[in-house]
Amino acid sequence: MHNPSVDSPPRPPALRTALRLSLLLGVGSLVLLVLVAADWHPLLSADDDIARTTHRWAVADPDVTQLCRILTDWVWDPLTMRLLGAAVAVWLVWRYADWWTAAWLAVTSAVGTLVQQGLKAAVGRARPAWPDPVDSAHYAAYPSGHALTATVMCGLLLWLLHRHGVGPAVWRTAVAVAVVSVVGVGLTRIWLGVHWTSDVLGGWLLGAALVGLAIAVHLRRHP
Repeated sequence: MHNPSVDSPPRPPALRTALRLSLLLGVGSLVLLVLVAADWHPLLSADDDIARTTHRWAVADPDVTQLCRILTDWVWDPLTMRLLGAAVAVWLVWRYADWWTAAWLAVTSAVGTLVQQGLKAAVGRARPAWPDPVDSAHYAAYPSGHALTATVMCGLLLWLLHRHGVGPAVWRTAVAVAVVSVVGVGLTRIWLGVHWTSDVLGGWLLGAALVGLAIAVHLRRHP
C-alpha cells in the first residue's frame, strides 16, 4: 500500500524550530495561567512582595516614576506599537508589493489584542491597589497587554529584518532596541504598581508564543 507520508517533503528546520518554540512557550503560558486562576499561594505571595517593594521605591523616587510613566504611556504604549506595525505593513506594500506579509503582520497584531483582552475578561484578576497610587490602568490585570503587545511587535519586526538580510550594525541596533523595549515596558508596569509580576511574565510568554506561531505560518507559505 502506498504511504503518502513517504513522499511528503520534510518540514524545513526553521519551521520545525518555530513550531517547537511556540509549543514550549504556549505550555509555559498555560501553566502560569492555571496557577494565576487557581490563586496559587506561593505565586501570589511573590507577586505581593515584589509589588510592595517596587511601589515603595516608586513613591520615594518621583523622577524615575515620571520617566516610567512617559515610557509606558507614550514610547512603549500598545497603541504606539500597533502604529509602528501598521507603518511597517504600509512600507512592505509600498516597497515590495508584499500584501501577504503586510496582512500577516496586521492579523497577528489583532490576534494578540484579542487574546489578551479575552484572557483579561476570563481571568478577571484585580490589579494591585494602593492608598497612594502613582499611576492607574483599566481592565483586568492578567496578562499585561503592554508586555504582550511589545513582545509580539518587536519579535515580528526583528524576524522580518532578519529575513530581509539587514547589515550587522542595523541588526545589532534592532536587537538592542527590541530587548530594551520588551524588558523595559514590563518593568515600568511593575514599577508603577499597575501589574503584578506574573501579569508581565504571562504577557511575555503569550506574546513570544504568538510570535513563534506567526513565524511558522509565514514559513509554511513562504519557505
